[in-house]
Amino acid sequence: MRILIFFICLSQINLSAQQSDSLSVSRYEMADKLRWSNIFQNVFNIHVTPHWKTDDTGFWYSEFSIEGTKYKHLNFGEMKVVDIFDHETLKTKLKEEFDIETDTNKLGLNDLRFLSINTIGFNVSGKKFNYDILKNTLTEKVVTESSNALEAASPDGKWIAYVEDHNLFVRQRDTDTLLQLSTAGEKGFEYASHYGWFDKIEGEHGERPKRLNVNWSPDSKKIYCNIVDLRNASKMYMLDNSIDSLYRPKLLSYYRGSPGDTNIVYFRPVVFDLDRASETKINIEPVPHFMGIYPNWDEQSSELFLTHWERGFRKASISKVNLLNGELQEIYVEDSEIGIEYTAFVPYYSDVNDYYIFTSEKSGWKQLYKLDPKTKEVTSITSGSYFIDEVEHIDEGKKIIYFTASGKEKDRHPYHMHLYRVNFDGSNLKLLTPENAHHDISMSKDGSYFLDNYSTHDQATTTVLRDTDQGKVSATISEADISYLDNLNWRAPQAFSVKAGDGVTDIYGVLYLPTDFDSTKSYPILDASYTGPHTSRYPKSFYSTIRSNSPAMAELGFVLIRVDGRGSNNRSREFRCYSYKNLGGGLDDHIVAMKTLAKKHSWIDLERVGIFGHSAGGYDAGRALLAYPDFYKVGVASSADHDHRMEKAWWPEMYMGWPVDETYDKQSNITNAKNLKGKLLLVHGALDDNVNISATLKLSEALVKANKEFDLLIFPSQRHGYRGKYAEYFAKKRWNYFIEHLLHKTPRWDYEWQDSK
Repeated sequence: MRILIFFICLSQINLSAQQSDSLSVSRYEMADKLRWSNIFQNVFNIHVTPHWKTDDTGFWYSEFSIEGTKYKHLNFGEMKVVDIFDHETLKTKLKEEFDIETDTNKLGLNDLRFLSINTIGFNVSGKKFNYDILKNTLTEKVVTESSNALEAASPDGKWIAYVEDHNLFVRQRDTDTLLQLSTAGEKGFEYASHYGWFDKIEGEHGERPKRLNVNWSPDSKKIYCNIVDLRNASKMYMLDNSIDSLYRPKLLSYYRGSPGDTNIVYFRPVVFDLDRASETKINIEPVPHFMGIYPNWDEQSSELFLTHWERGFRKASISKVNLLNGELQEIYVEDSEIGIEYTAFVPYYSDVNDYYIFTSEKSGWKQLYKLDPKTKEVTSITSGSYFIDEVEHIDEGKKIIYFTASGKEKDRHPYHMHLYRVNFDGSNLKLLTPENAHHDISMSKDGSYFLDNYSTHDQATTTVLRDTDQGKVSATISEADISYLDNLNWRAPQAFSVKAGDGVTDIYGVLYLPTDFDSTKSYPILDASYTGPHTSRYPKSFYSTIRSNSPAMAELGFVLIRVDGRGSNNRSREFRCYSYKNLGGGLDDHIVAMKTLAKKHSWIDLERVGIFGHSAGGYDAGRALLAYPDFYKVGVASSADHDHRMEKAWWPEMYMGWPVDETYDKQSNITNAKNLKGKLLLVHGALDDNVNISATLKLSEALVKANKEFDLLIFPSQRHGYRGKYAEYFAKKRWNYFIEHLLHKTPRWDYEWQDSK
């Protein structure tokens, strides 16, 4: 009996130990409530999206609440927000006349649009309707075939351009008179086509989707187009194992150039003159498909301008085309030894006034310039140590430019965007958004008003309508409802600033903490990474704070960091170019930041550091475990480009340089596989046509050869992002991976996702 009692007690002790070693169900439940899918259903109006009316009289939008959705609009004359229609009346109409059952507050209208002042169109339950609000008449519209994407009408409507047997034809609409404009077209040398980035081919000898791409001159007498040259292009391949009825995988392929490749798709630009029935080949080296070439006609159709980059992205040009012989005359050239970022040099052409407004980093900061293509004169519009993000609107008549910029206002966060206006000559530069916050802007089509969603990482959104003259608030649209988060006692992340690895440069980030955070405890830290030089990770707005997996991950019992080190965007050119030929070095400042914060906060445990990321962030996660194996202990790398030599060419050639050199090898996760010490989970979709699965498989092979233990998860049916059940599976897998290997707790795979609605 004593022996029996002893073993019963021992088993109870073991069971108790196992239970205490498991992460609690309540912890999972709380983290679940903070997943975006649940926040989305319960937090309202954190970002209002306006739909501007085509007659420039106002806009409509969807207003969300716990009860459902209301469709609202505002007319500029009254400046008052009202319901577009009576929701109960429309619900009754749909039920009585068309037997469509809806909830008054959940009508589920799609593609809503104003057809006139009092008439709207919308789709519901797969049917199209027009609704006269005043007359309360609902009419079902017969669904007609959409316009033919393989035909393009001239501006005057008299001609139709189309392709037959890979040659370009035009047909006169009234007489059906045909003109064959090209004769040299053949399969693989295809006139007036374009290369669809995700055009997929089934089987080894299948056909790629048909495409038409022409650029008519305003007078309808000329056509610019490209010959798409696929004759020597090589493909990337995928195997589709997801089709239940097939027991052999389906072969899929697509044309995609990798860094240094010459066997790629090229564009060869040509111009056709209908009056002369002539074809003029433009005298330019064939342009790789991943770089593109961008045409602009002047209003008189007498001049054609092209914007294009040379391979390697060290030179960008705006050139004028001689329409008789195809020769190019450069009217503006920008060059750089360390690459011209595609979001830095952005031209905006006015075919009415014949000038270019463009952004450039040539001063060291992204600023505005004006180019007269006739005189080649370039004048500076703005200057200073701040970052211009986007040109939002150009008022041709008043010669005013509206743009968003960050870092201009003193004592404000350098990542917060504000809207400004400035005259073409640089005078009267004016701030239109005075609040000390991040301003997410949408301009009306005529430029008279703009909708302003303003917030910070810890201040919920206020949405207002402002005029573009002084930025005066014309109407308050909404205040975000975050009571769901308040009821959960959720805390916004803590903002911080520390010095970068150079000891001089300020870098910025945030720390997410669990709602039951206890400063006397010690927490593992997770690095939510994406060091792509074209973007930044700091959550500028309240929307970006919660529109992520960060709140839920922290709630599991982690401190989570999002930080922008040198090499990322939205700062100076020097700051961004830290990453040039050094994409793998983007984590240096992450480590410095965590070490600095750990000295300040005893609750950060630098012996338990994890990292996760997707795409370029997945490369970061793999890189962290392989290049910094004594610092990062656990990583989850999803859909990652583990070797830039296997990536789509534009990204590495812009940021790693061209031709391909030894830096590609040094920064490859594959060539560094032997360094793995910690726990690494690799995840990829087999049908990823953005970042091909091949690099993940090649890294797996290298890890096996190096006798390194790792984990691998493949989704046979998923592309670059994971959807539905696959997204939920991955989320739980990632949670449990860090719970087991960083928290050192037993995870719960049997946890069922909750719907917090």
